[in-house]
Amino acid sequence: MLRKLIHILFLPCSEATLLMEKRNAENISSKENWKLSLHLIICKWCRAYKQKLEILDDILKRKLAQENSTEINESEVQYFKEKIIKNLDI
Repeated sequence: MLRKLIHILFLPCSEATLLMEKRNAENISSKENWKLSLHLIICKWCRAYKQKLEILDDILKRKLAQENSTEINESEVQYFKEKIIKNLDI
């Protein structure tokens, strides 16, 4: 009950996911960062979403680093699948 109340009062999941996306694109304020950190402590679903974002961000950064290659090869797809399966074990 207390977790649900904190969840609603401080930061709903919909806002938390937007803040995670915003944090990946640019800096967020210290207040937003504090609220997001508190939310991530109590919400296992948003922690899982954060892990997926980190995996995707890592793959995209590596892909952008490869200037000559424009296709995603099979090993990258397999790496991505393995990381998701590993991180879904909540």
